[in-house]
Amino acid sequence: MNGPDPLEYGWWLASRSSGIVALLAISISVIIGLMMANGLPRKPGAKRQLLAVHESTALAGLIAIAIHGITLLGDSYLHPTLSQIAIPFTIDYRPFYTGLGIIAGWSAAFLGLSFYARRWFGARRWRTIHRATILVWALAVIHTLGAGTDASQLWMRVILLATGIPIVFLFLRRVLPGDPKPAPRVRPAQPAPESAGAPQ
Repeated sequence: MNGPDPLEYGWWLASRSSGIVALLAISISVIIGLMMANGLPRKPGAKRQLLAVHESTALAGLIAIAIHGITLLGDSYLHPTLSQIAIPFTIDYRPFYTGLGIIAGWSAAFLGLSFYARRWFGARRWRTIHRATILVWALAVIHTLGAGTDASQLWMRVILLATGIPIVFLFLRRVLPGDPKPAPRVRPAQPAPESAGAPQ
């Protein structure tokens, strides 16, 4: 049988596809999180459903990130060591962009898994820490554009735009001050009614 051995590039394909899944899952989770932070949707039942999807996509993203890194160990072209996929900026292949991806992966793991330890952090402190999720998404996008082999593909750019536009919009809607509320109108004081029997 002629042709390249699929095992020679199978690990790379597994790492590549799991990276795409990770980016999609994290992006969807961030969109849902920002929707809820903006008070959307307003129905309690819909909020509970979205929260479940938010948690599920975050976990799916973490699993895909782990697969993305582990399967890279079998790549015959890069041939990285365990420390190179775990420690930022140590791999030979595009170390800056790959390093940002490793930082994003570890940060996503911390922020995602901290959800289950939020009672130890305290709810308010955990919510403050969790806001850094937008930075994880930004690092993942930079990693994809700088180190991903599909960065120049039209379909990848469509994915980045389709997920990036709502994320940026919802984030700005969350952090920018809204329209100032008009000052309450003060009704002019009315003269006191004259008492019955008062002198005219």
